[in-house]
Amino acid sequence: MLARVALAAIIASAPAAHSRVVSADPVDSTPHVLDGIVNAITVIGRTVVVGGSFTEVTDAGRTTAYRRDNLFAYDLVTGRVLPDFRPGVAGPVYGLAAGDHGTVYVGGEFPGVNNMRSRALARLNLSDGSLVPGFEPRIGGGMVSTLARQGSRLYVGGDFISPSTALARLDAATGAADPDFAIAPGDSLTPRVKVYALALSRDRLAVDGTFTTLGGHSRPQLGLIDVSGRVARVAPWRTDAYARPCMSNFPSYVRGLDFSPDGRYFAVVTTGGPRAGMCDTTARFETYAKGSAIRPTWVNSTGGDSLYAVSVTGAAVYVGGHLRWLDNPQGRDSAGPGAVSRPGIGAIHPHTGKALSWNPTRERGIGVKAFFAHPGGLLVGSDTTRLGREYHARIGMFPLP
Repeated sequence: MLARVALAAIIASAPAAHSRVVSADPVDSTPHVLDGIVNAITVIGRTVVVGGSFTEVTDAGRTTAYRRDNLFAYDLVTGRVLPDFRPGVAGPVYGLAAGDHGTVYVGGEFPGVNNMRSRALARLNLSDGSLVPGFEPRIGGGMVSTLARQGSRLYVGGDFISPSTALARLDAATGAADPDFAIAPGDSLTPRVKVYALALSRDRLAVDGTFTTLGGHSRPQLGLIDVSGRVARVAPWRTDAYARPCMSNFPSYVRGLDFSPDGRYFAVVTTGGPRAGMCDTTARFETYAKGSAIRPTWVNSTGGDSLYAVSVTGAAVYVGGHLRWLDNPQGRDSAGPGAVSRPGIGAIHPHTGKALSWNPTRERGIGVKAFFAHPGGLLVGSDTTRLGREYHARIGMFPLP
């Protein structure tokens, strides 16, 4: 009970800086998702919202099952599944963002919510899962894969074609497209341009996807946008680190992004297969570097296993996928010289780029698809049931010690 009181006292709704690495022992209070996969997590006050592709969840003790269509919420402190938040989301959820006044933004591949038309993007009340009146984003022609909110602005990425192609900035209250944001990703490596991930700092938006140009500027799979002013502009930041191809079945391979808490650097994770270069790696880049051929500060390779999610807390760069190793640049689906075992999840020192000793392990499966760092710890979402050598089905949390 004292631990719960202490946790409640430090809960906040935004991702947080940590002064130390989280414990390798997950808390026992998280619910369990009984099928499918968790793709997205956000925290609003003391409410955890979880999205993905699933139909049923249980409480931590596995005594009560709840029907939940691709979205549910629970209390961060007690783990209690919230009974009144049970919206019917008619398709997978891929992105979540905290809203004001007890609301949450939900993005994915669905035609509607609660049997009402709300294609690919909705704003819901946490109190009862109802749609918030007046939010009408008019996403068309595709799905939403990622969301990021800053004040009155909601950034949306995916493979949609309206109100713009794959990337948009919307009014967070109405969903109207912002005319001062006219930066389009283009020259796709795949038949359809797609934004995989967005990350926000105080004045920069990091974007990755299948594109090779951003707002008409060469930006192979990764770019930064200056969002400090009213009119958004492509930042004078370019790397050709991801211009080199990986395996042919991964025409684009950059996946997860996250800024450091102070915004001075960010980390990028990739898939791509067991090849040299930036395939299946984590890399750190400096946010305010300028130039056309910026190199990563460091690169850490899995040696052939995909990474999908990353969380930068200041104390660590947490990475997740279906990795077997870190520190493995010479591995080719094998453990090369110096490789360290990190099944399913790992942590990297933010300055040296070397694996930290933190090694809770997880059942690998497809991999970790979602992290969320908050003042009390690190939430993890995936498709498997073993985390930290314990049963934690598809959702778990490592607390700060």
